[in-house]
Amino acid sequence: MPSPFSGFPAAVVDDLGRAPLHYGSPLHEQRALDGGRAIVHLGDRVVVSVAGPDRLTWLDSITSQRLTTLEPGRPTELLILDPQGRVEHAASVLDDGETAWLIVDAVSSADLVAWLRRMVFRSRVVVTDETDLAVIGYFGAGPAQALVAPLVHGPAGVPLVWDDPWSRVTVGGHQYAAEPHAARDWSWHEAIVTVDAAGRLARAVSSAADVEAAGMLAAEALRIAAWRPRRANEVDERTLPHELDWLRSAVHLDKGCYRGQETVAKVHNLGHPPRRLVFLHLDGSDAVLPPSGAPITFEDAEVGRITSAALHHELGPIALAVVKRTLPIDATLTVAAGDESVIASQEVIVPPGAGAEASVPRLPRLSARARA
Repeated sequence: MPSPFSGFPAAVVDDLGRAPLHYGSPLHEQRALDGGRAIVHLGDRVVVSVAGPDRLTWLDSITSQRLTTLEPGRPTELLILDPQGRVEHAASVLDDGETAWLIVDAVSSADLVAWLRRMVFRSRVVVTDETDLAVIGYFGAGPAQALVAPLVHGPAGVPLVWDDPWSRVTVGGHQYAAEPHAARDWSWHEAIVTVDAAGRLARAVSSAADVEAAGMLAAEALRIAAWRPRRANEVDERTLPHELDWLRSAVHLDKGCYRGQETVAKVHNLGHPPRRLVFLHLDGSDAVLPPSGAPITFEDAEVGRITSAALHHELGPIALAVVKRTLPIDATLTVAAGDESVIASQEVIVPPGAGAEASVPRLPRLSARARA
């Protein structure tokens, strides 16, 4: 379904026609979005609902998160793991007292819905792919929030606005990254609205003096700077949640049995994840950013892959990458960006000793353009 924001001046829509990537000025859009003065139609997200009296106990039994006591309106997130503890699906979760609403990456939503329906058995739940709903993203409590709030979908009287828990370690979670964390001031919200309300919101933005539209590239750059993993970007067929520091918000280490739990416990208590997430500053790649999957080398050997890259309005070219656990934390890396190679310096997110050890000091975060 075409985005109601696609008709805005200078809008450049993604290849699948889901929503604008930008409106001609991605860095300006980032600043406005980060300041609570812009909204973004997240066309790469879809909504799945799980209704019925057994919804929370059922979801609790098949996912990584404790949901049996989830209160209406309290946001959380979950992972669905395979029997070896590898990430298959991820979802942002909000319950309104009658229905659990899942915000998921569009690229994997069909497989997720099919899997959930296969797992229903005798549970009193109904899984629905909500094609008539859209997701709007914004930061903070500024004018963007004020514009979105009256149009938020909330059929049970609970506003369906997911406040991303990534800014903190949630109950039952564990953080491998050293402090201060890049997401300490992260105030990201995702509001569920009807498609009709999204159209009204687009019209309101077009005439608003204090709120503008930002593209999905702006949201991506800010996400990368906050070290925030996504299923569509950071996850491959081997990913363990420990490798992305996803225990901090999507895994409850003290809950009951679920698929993959044994691996989660073993890696956390007795071993180390084989790979680790790092944040990269890319030197001299403003014009050409490395694509997802671009190889990373150290001393002529491949040591990892880029998962996400962006041009940040303060930090310049940045990326998230998954590398070998044993890679030295002070190693200067080389990344393929098109026909060029760029130098990358790393900041430790998941330390080499993650799991059986607590943490190691990470290198200080570089200030904007400090590497120049």
